[in-house]
Amino acid sequence: MDKLKKINLKSVFIHFIFWVGVWFFFFYFFSYNSNDTVYVTWFSSALLPLTMGLTYFVNYYLIPKFLLQKKYALFALYSFYTLVFSSYLIVLVLYTCLILLLQFNISIMPPMSKNFFFILILVFLVVGIVNFVSLLNNNFKTISRNKELQNKILNTQLQLKEQELHYLKHQIHPHFLFNTLNTIYGFALKQSVQTPDIILKLSNLLDYILYQVNKPAVSLKEEVLHIKEYVELERIRFQDTLKVIFKSDEIDENIKIAPMILIPFVENAFKHGNIINGFLNIEISVRVEKEQLRFFISNTVLNDSVEKESGGIGIKNIRKRLELNYSENYSLENKLESNNYIVILTIFDLNKIKHV
Repeated sequence: MDKLKKINLKSVFIHFIFWVGVWFFFFYFFSYNSNDTVYVTWFSSALLPLTMGLTYFVNYYLIPKFLLQKKYALFALYSFYTLVFSSYLIVLVLYTCLILLLQFNISIMPPMSKNFFFILILVFLVVGIVNFVSLLNNNFKTISRNKELQNKILNTQLQLKEQELHYLKHQIHPHFLFNTLNTIYGFALKQSVQTPDIILKLSNLLDYILYQVNKPAVSLKEEVLHIKEYVELERIRFQDTLKVIFKSDEIDENIKIAPMILIPFVENAFKHGNIINGFLNIEISVRVEKEQLRFFISNTVLNDSVEKESGGIGIKNIRKRLELNYSENYSLENKLESNNYIVILTIFDLNKIKHV
């Protein structure tokens, strides 16, 4: 409340100082070539409230109600009416001062106050300057409000994207874990001696998932190593019915990628792949050249299971995460060739990851 009073008092003080300055402005011009300071003083004083009323009427009524609302025809019409009415009032002030102060003796009237058009121009010069400054100020405030609103919208969108990305990351955990636990469960039922080895490999994978997935980026080399870890888990499960070809470049440890981007593709290949002629054939290739990643994976699949594979929760998840992390910086292709379901992911510039 006190702050509002201070602002109002400051505004009133600024307006007061301005109109005092306008009065001296009138006095200076109308006293040109005249020594009749009494007439000039009264005439300037009579003209001042007219100028003030005209200025405030245009600034607080005509401009907000018509010009800023883009009602240009009405603004032009009412501006014309205002000009006519103000001209009438100026003439009224002119003749009133002439009669009351000079007894209608035009010969002794200050020369600058005789010219009606000069007076009209002088009054509307003040009105024009004030309203031009007001429009500039209004435009500046509008731009500031728009920028502030835009920043709020961007911040809200960023928070929503961050929440969505966290949700998608954590959605992988039960999906990934469910598939691997099924493998352990099957071996435990058989009391296989390989069960401890599988649990150890799973432990390594879980360590990676739990502690790395919340990072904005991880080492691509580490991601590839955990893909290999996952493949080894599946080798134990499939045993003699699995053939895997894994090709990978020597990857610099400084190259980063969004976590858990590649593993879901590998997981899907095992989950939806089919054994054909006694084998599930999977081929994986990871190539990095000049900050560009090309990831290729194919698995044997029966034609009638392709639709199920392309619609899995993991693939939908990964598409969303790619869009959030590498929007307009990646391509994702999938196709079927001779009972091989192929996915090709290309990230054009690994440095352009969006840290949401």
